[in-house]
Amino acid sequence: MSAAEEAPQTPDETAAIPAEDAARELRFAYVAGVTPGKWIRRWEERMPDVPLHSFMSDDGTQLSVLRDGSADLSFVRLPVEREGLNVIPLYEEQPVVVAPKGHEISVFEEVALADLDAETFLDVAELGGPEAALQVVASGAGLAILPMSVARHFNVKDTVARKLTGAPTTQIALAWLNEATREAAADAADQATGEVIEEFIGIVRGRTAQSSRQPSAKVEPPKKEPKPDRRGTVVKKPKVAQRYAPNPDKGRGKGSRKKGKR
Repeated sequence: MSAAEEAPQTPDETAAIPAEDAARELRFAYVAGVTPGKWIRRWEERMPDVPLHSFMSDDGTQLSVLRDGSADLSFVRLPVEREGLNVIPLYEEQPVVVAPKGHEISVFEEVALADLDAETFLDVAELGGPEAALQVVASGAGLAILPMSVARHFNVKDTVARKLTGAPTTQIALAWLNEATREAAADAADQATGEVIEEFIGIVRGRTAQSSRQPSAKVEPPKKEPKPDRRGTVVKKPKVAQRYAPNPDKGRGKGSRKKGKR
């Protein structure tokens, strides 16, 4: 019988699979501008037996992916509603002002927000998000303020971005459901285990593989079997009884022996 023709598992057979083994995978979401490649590589090095799945979410769904069980963790852009969540701020983002190509800001490396009082700024959220807002900027309808990483991610043609000073910064954080919320979730059996989540958090925070706070570091390595003795059986030679008394003068320098009276 081929693999495709194998009979499906019965409910009893499915129940025999341990819940912790079924949950030995990790899923995380991230908003535009976050580059999770380095964390994915470290995970694959340390946890090769635990599959890691990632996908991009927009700012409007960055928390809903946690609550509906689509992701175990989410890289979010603050501020967010923190009820029922654990949230760890990670880093601040550099703001930029994006203008249509040929705008006068093009001749500067950075621009102060106070110098743009006469400009029209677009509401990114009202326009449906960064990508749609950048298309409007390219048409010449106004300027937009975005995190630099987001502007680079979408890289819309016919726009130019410059560093912006004097503007509020945004922050990227890592969020996941707290223990009480996780236990109350309907799909709790499908969620990653707490140790798997803690392992990923440690990687994101820069902990080394040997850190005592990493769950994987607490697993005792298998003991190595002793190497066989390649010398074989060594037959010790029997001690031979000394036939002569030791010479008391042996090892002394010349003239060290006392001359007796004749």
